[in-house]
Amino acid sequence: MQRTNFSEMACSIARTLDVIGEPWSPLILRDVWVGMSRFDQLQADLGISRKVLTERLNHLVDHGVLRRDPYDNRPRYEYRLTDKGTELVDLLMIMVGWGDKWLAGEAGPPVLYRHHACGQISSVDLRCAGCGEPMHADDVEVLPGPGAANASTDATAQGA
Repeated sequence: MQRTNFSEMACSIARTLDVIGEPWSPLILRDVWVGMSRFDQLQADLGISRKVLTERLNHLVDHGVLRRDPYDNRPRYEYRLTDKGTELVDLLMIMVGWGDKWLAGEAGPPVLYRHHACGQISSVDLRCAGCGEPMHADDVEVLPGPGAANASTDATAQGA
């Protein structure tokens, strides 16, 4: 089945989904982030077919989210996050917060995060880059940006 190409849409959400908008890619990024860098490690942890894993890894490398580093004379690679990929992990950490709040159940979150700077167990909190205050969906107005398909079109129809 042909995937819909969202990369040409005038919407940053759609463009991001074009890179990581299927279930395996965020999980692959998670695994690489926590230190699983080899194909066999990723396959064993995810239980994903070799074909699908190969396709997803190629896609993430092609989009500059992961890079391949050879590790022996055969064509074998370790996968590492690029700067672009590391920033996508920030997005995944926001997803973790939502999942911990709404889906963790009585057992609580499956993973905790210790912040290097202060040593505290914490979670990610969205803040305004301008004033530093918390920033959530109810705290913003969506306006057309310079990259909108039609600057006079309502921004909500174009996406954020």
